[in-house]
Amino acid sequence: MATLQATFYGHTFDNPFMNASGVHCMDKTELDELAASASGSFVTKSATADSRDGNPEPRYINLELGSINSMGLPNLGLAYYLEDAIKRQAANPDTPFFLSVASYKGFDEYVSNMKHIQESDYTGLVELNLSCPNVPGKPQMAYDFEDTEKLLNEIFKFYTKPFGVKLPPYFDFMHFDKIADVLNKFDIKFVNCVNSVGNGLYIDEATDTVVIKPKGGFGGIGGEYIKPTALANVRALRQRLNPSIDIIGTGGILTGRDAYEHLLCGASMLQVGTQLHKEGLGVFERLNTELLAILEAKGYTSIADFKGKLATLD
Repeated sequence: MATLQATFYGHTFDNPFMNASGVHCMDKTELDELAASASGSFVTKSATADSRDGNPEPRYINLELGSINSMGLPNLGLAYYLEDAIKRQAANPDTPFFLSVASYKGFDEYVSNMKHIQESDYTGLVELNLSCPNVPGKPQMAYDFEDTEKLLNEIFKFYTKPFGVKLPPYFDFMHFDKIADVLNKFDIKFVNCVNSVGNGLYIDEATDTVVIKPKGGFGGIGGEYIKPTALANVRALRQRLNPSIDIIGTGGILTGRDAYEHLLCGASMLQVGTQLHKEGLGVFERLNTELLAILEAKGYTSIADFKGKLATLD
């Protein structure tokens, strides 16, 4: 009998599926619904120091092959999610989940947010989102390799709890090399790749207008459009990162086959964003069924039998 149990940073999850931060995780009610779903775990909304309303609507649109969004990091503030996380952890200490933290103001807010978590009673996994808007005139934090290393150096001066980083997509082998060189210097526990492909544009053929309001219509692309990019990032970083660093695969997971390919490239856990938004929480039960059928058809008994074993044409 095949099992979908996933091992990640010393924890065992019933299956590898999670939501992607930003989808069905804004408040305690949505998090409760995730916890009760067929997902293996869940992650909270990426929290900034203060609550944010985010960008003006429309800011998210489903597209035929995915989605486009420019949300502007709407969230209820770090204090809200941290308080809830502490209560959840105390009530169910053997059921790990992920607390996501971000910054809209740049370096100092990242550091301050991590200090708040360090000083709190929360001891669980943290996803440090380095792929959000940074200070004006600067790229996303993770696109600036020097600043990323500087930030991690500062955080590791005081932070002693387990955390990983969420990354944007990279598109050049040199960039894979550079970000891996930075991350391998630190005792981070995981990387999540990838966030949406930034600054795409979609045009409504009936009106000849863009479909979202912020940034003149430019937004992050998710869903089926980005699966090849996501798989490449999972594969490239698995080849370059220390073996002790786990990978969460995110991007273009619509079916069990998509999930299987992320695992084949070396992911240990999987996050679902656009398809969760389109389909609702039932997506997790369907994905579990489809992925399990693939394992059974191939004669595998566990994810470990094939994880990271993508073949090449050498």
